[in-house]
Amino acid sequence: MAYDATKLKEWQIAELAEANMPEPGEWREKLNLQKDELVPYGRISKLDFLKIMNRLKDRPDGKYIEITAITPTPLGEGKSTTSLGLIEGLGARGKNVGGCLRQPSGGPTMNVKGSAAGGGNALLIPMAEFSMGLTGDINELMNAHNLAMVALTSRMQHERNYTDEQLQRLSGMRRLDIDPTRVELSWVIDFCAQSLRKIIIGMGSKMDGYLMESHFSIAVSSELMAILSIAKDLADLRERISKIIVAYDKQGKPVTTADLEVDGAMTAFMRNTINPTLCCTAEYQPVMVHAGPFANIAIGQSSIIADRIGLKMFDYHITESGFAADIGFEKFWNVKCRYSGLKPNVSVLTASVRALKMHGGGPRVSPGVPLSDAYTKENLPLLEKGLENMLHHIRTIRTSGINPVVCINRFSNDTDAEVALVKRAAEAAGARAAESNHWAKGGEGALELTDAVLDACKEENNFHYLYPIEMKLRDRVEKIAQVVYGAEGVYWSPEAEAKAKQFEADPKYDDYDTMMVKTHLSLTHDPALKGVPKGWTLPIRDVLVYSGAKFLCPMAGTITLMPGTASDPNFKRIDVDVNTGKVTGLHDVD
Repeated sequence: MAYDATKLKEWQIAELAEANMPEPGEWREKLNLQKDELVPYGRISKLDFLKIMNRLKDRPDGKYIEITAITPTPLGEGKSTTSLGLIEGLGARGKNVGGCLRQPSGGPTMNVKGSAAGGGNALLIPMAEFSMGLTGDINELMNAHNLAMVALTSRMQHERNYTDEQLQRLSGMRRLDIDPTRVELSWVIDFCAQSLRKIIIGMGSKMDGYLMESHFSIAVSSELMAILSIAKDLADLRERISKIIVAYDKQGKPVTTADLEVDGAMTAFMRNTINPTLCCTAEYQPVMVHAGPFANIAIGQSSIIADRIGLKMFDYHITESGFAADIGFEKFWNVKCRYSGLKPNVSVLTASVRALKMHGGGPRVSPGVPLSDAYTKENLPLLEKGLENMLHHIRTIRTSGINPVVCINRFSNDTDAEVALVKRAAEAAGARAAESNHWAKGGEGALELTDAVLDACKEENNFHYLYPIEMKLRDRVEKIAQVVYGAEGVYWSPEAEAKAKQFEADPKYDDYDTMMVKTHLSLTHDPALKGVPKGWTLPIRDVLVYSGAKFLCPMAGTITLMPGTASDPNFKRIDVDVNTGKVTGLHDVD
């Protein structure tokens, strides 16, 4: 049943849908799960992935469908909504379907973006639980991450206050000789808090800690979240946590969580996070929620664990990549699939008339500011100028060996002529194209898209990576910049090039993956450059290393790991009905 999305807020649609949401026992029967494979947490449940995988290990995998997008406006173009709409559409066609989305951060939820629960009738429920912590994975991650900082700062204090002999006698410690100017880790909190970007800690007496500069990052930017998204099981998670570099000593050698003897306790905090949480669409198809890493500095995908379960449980499994195809799909293609060994059947490229008009030279789009008439009224010349951005992303996906399906995510102001123009351009580029009205009509509105995806699933593809793992770091970056971004070349700052040469010379980094870091608002490093810019060079100013996740992260531009809260944040609209205890106001953003 589709609700009137033009009159109801998302939280109101969620409330109506949740009235008939299956209980844990019903899910167990519906998904043919054993009793001990489902762990109830109130209205939701966790899936015990080890037990499910052991039981279903010999079952053939279902079809693997990835959702990506063109370069978005700052408002987003509806990848989560499209993911949920396609799941609902496949459900409407009677298919055994499920999917997985990333867990939303409290930062965007309480800021200007709102919940990442989809929209209209293509919605994830229960919305309040999904938007406000689920079963506590992010809280457990924060505890594990901050425990590493507690271990580091207390160690620095004790090494300052005691001699080597005293350290050995008191606790069996060996001196790590940590360099206070080379602390790599920050504290984390799951809000956008710009006042915590740079802080001083340890003020007071010598018993009040170690006096030094420090900072906070948002929780989902933690390396622990990146590790959770790629870990294969608890043993893999444990090993990766032990290799996280927390700081460097005064000789330049890394100090890891294992050196601080905190890796075991961190894993204890994280032990339950490896099991995905089971939610569903507003039309009651199963959707897992697992992991939520940054897409511009980490992998930006839901977990490999959830995809492995989904491909065993469902005939069609949907997964979403963060940001546009130049970031999200590229990392899915060359990193996630390489780690998992899984081969996608289809990639769906989400496009909107609104974003294409912006790429054609339309006025600036900003959250909280009413859209210009250029976006709300028919303007075919402006739209046609912006089509090149979509065509560029189609070429990127085709380079992987996949022929994409373009989903024209229809907004209420889009005209038939505008939708037809986008469809013709996509089909002329060799892609399948379909209009989808899942926001307004749920699964029934997504049937054209669903049929295009079902047709594409029958087609064999020649999926292959952009580069071999043996390729050196600078060569990989050059390849990504030219093929995926459209740059003419790459400029390395002296500092970044020195680091790159060091990594290339050390065999330890030969199998580290390349995790590009740049803005999601442009194919380039400059968010102001829209469309498909020509004649530009990608600047790399630094290379970060995530030793637990085994990522080398070339930095194109400046990326803050602690976003700021805007002047009109969403938390002003969120409240609780004191008579029912229900949360209101979630997702009340334009």
